[in-house]
Amino acid sequence: MPNFSELEVGQVVAKKSYQLTRDSLVRYAGASGDFNTIHYRDDIALSVGLPGVLAHGMLTMGISVQPVVEWAQDSARIVDFGVRFTKPVVVPASGFAELLVTAAVAQLDSETKRVRVDLTTTFEETTVLGKAQVWVQL
Repeated sequence: MPNFSELEVGQVVAKKSYQLTRDSLVRYAGASGDFNTIHYRDDIALSVGLPGVLAHGMLTMGISVQPVVEWAQDSARIVDFGVRFTKPVVVPASGFAELLVTAAVAQLDSETKRVRVDLTTTFEETTVLGKAQVWVQL
């Protein structure tokens, strides 16, 4: 478990990249029940004005918190998590879309031993989640 007293604001506690493929989207759709065609059919995505097949927002959100879960060593330590979706993640028919997640300490509450970790999730050097904040109980 991370040591609260060794943390400081601005400290990067995790950084990880993830590759999303169309297969990832199919698996997520099966697990979540979200079979919206914009997540697997280019023709439908393009017909509604999207740049292509998009990763599910909740998949992007779930992937983004994973480095913090690993850092905290227990998902039960996550006490709050929120994001704003700002840009879509377009997943090509072949190859992959790469997400880069960086987690940094933004606030320390010494009274409760809670840490706010801010996430920066990027795709093609563009931030795709805004106000991505995770509160961790240490």
